[in-house]
Amino acid sequence: MRVAGIGFRRTASLASLAEALARAGRADALATSRAKAQAPVIQALAAQTGLPLIAVEVGGIATPTQSPRILALHGTGSLAEAAAIAALGPGARIVTTRITSQDRMATAAIAEGDPV
Repeated sequence: MRVAGIGFRRTASLASLAEALARAGRADALATSRAKAQAPVIQALAAQTGLPLIAVEVGGIATPTQSPRILALHGTGSLAEAAAIAALGPGARIVTTRITSQDRMATAAIAEGDPV
């Protein structure tokens, strides 16, 4: 299974999220932090793509890339990478590190593994 972790700023548009996802690659599900899962823009992305949305805890998850800003806000180096890993659980591996939308408002990363 392939899960796309999605991170985004509060003011991100659906187009920004969709672009980051398209650039990251194919996914069977979307994942984001519990704090962001109820945002209308991520709900709209799930509806537009027809993919299930998984809300996960991201704090403390080690990620291949590191953003000091995201570390301070969410307790992990990349919200997108951490969400993808957390959705799949032990044995998950990142196959696409975080990709940023051109407007820098959204990120996506892909992990593969067996769901928990």
